[in-house]
Parts: sequence; C-alpha cells; structure tokens
Amino acid sequence: MATQRFRAGRAARIARSHAAGWPMTGSERPGTRDPGYAKWRASSELVWWKRMLDVQYPYRAHLRRLQLGFVLDVGCGIGRNLVNLGPSTAVGTDHNARAVEIARARGLVAFTPEQLRASIYAMPGRFDSLLVSHVLEHMATSDAVALIRAHLGYVRPGGHIVVITPQEMGFRSDPTHVTFMDFHAVGQVLRQPGLAPVSQYSFRFPRRFGRLFKYNEFVSIAVNERPSHQAL
Repeated sequence: MATQRFRAGRAARIARSHAAGWPMTGSERPGTRDPGYAKWRASSELVWWKRMLDVQYPYRAHLRRLQLGFVLDVGCGIGRNLVNLGPSTAVGTDHNARAVEIARARGLVAFTPEQLRASIYAMPGRFDSLLVSHVLEHMATSDAVALIRAHLGYVRPGGHIVVITPQEMGFRSDPTHVTFMDFHAVGQVLRQPGLAPVSQYSFRFPRRFGRLFKYNEFVSIAVNERPSHQAL
C-alpha cells in the first residue's frame, strides 16, 4: 500500500516536530487538535515573506475559478482557504479550538464543530459547496468517510464537494499525516456516501512533480445528488 511506503519516514517527521517546539499528544505523534499545531501552522503560513510574495496567489486563483458559491470549509485551520475564497463567501469549521480563535482574529467566520451545529448556518442545503482541503490525509479512511457524511447534508442538491490532498512530498512534510490520499483513495472515500468524482486532476503542476514539489495537490470534485429534504 502507498501508506506503508511512507511509514519509514514518520520518525524523521516526528523529530522535526520536536525541533520546532511542537507539543505532542501521547507517545507517537502530534495531533491536529493540539493548540501547538495551530501555532505551528500559523508560524508557517503567516511569515512575512510569504505574505510579501503572495505565495498563495495560484491556489487562491484556482479556488475562485471553481466558482463554488457559498462554501463550508471543513478543517479550515487558521483560515488560509477562507481568505483565498474571499470575504462573505465561506464559513469554516475545525476541531482545533485554537485554530478557530486565530481564524476569527483574522476577521474570518469560523466555528468548532459544536459551535457550527448551534449556529445559524446549521441548516440542510445551506451551502453551495463543501471544501475539504488538506484534511483527509490526517485520518484513517473510515474516519474520512464519516467526516464527509457528517457534513454532506449542509450542501444543497447539485452543489459541489471539493477534496484536496497532498501528493508525496507534501504528505511527508507533516508528522500528523496518516493516510496517503491519492485519486483512487479519495474516490473510494467519496463513493461510500453515494458520491462519485466527476473530475480529478493534479494542481499546481502535472502529477509527476508530486514527488519533488511539496505543494502539488490531488484535486477531486463530486456533485451532491442527495434530495433537498434529507436532514443533517
């Protein structure tokens, strides 16, 4: 399996997380719920030179070209894609409470799962699209399916589900990554709740660059065909 090919590199990724001062949960690896994970992501994404060079431009342009309408960003983290999608076009949710705090401090609309369920946005079909970007690789396949199922009811019939996952180099870069989610694996996750990818492609560069370029991504898009009366 592809996941097994990456297990040998896990010790090195954990060592790098220690070097970065990243808090650990348990004895094996850090968790994405940790406040330290949110701090690490913020220190990585919000450095001055990345803002000055606007390294997010191609990814921002890509998301906006998809014309996703009003988006629910599941696993929004500190709000990178909420910013990329633009003001008033997206709501985020993340299980890391500290990440949600950072996103809100940036002027973004973000909730923990419990807060989302108690919010005005917790209605069937409230969103045009569901974005799950750099999330599924952090969990086992069964948990990835459960995550999609749990949020699918928020998407209107005919709306889109967009799943973005890292390719090889990106997968190795984060010690919290668990499952290598390539096109086949993501397709399997989407099919279990009754979805099917209508488009799958590599971004930003062709697929062969994924072993060398950390920010190359698998992009999978499906359409929600569930009836509008289906409850959350």
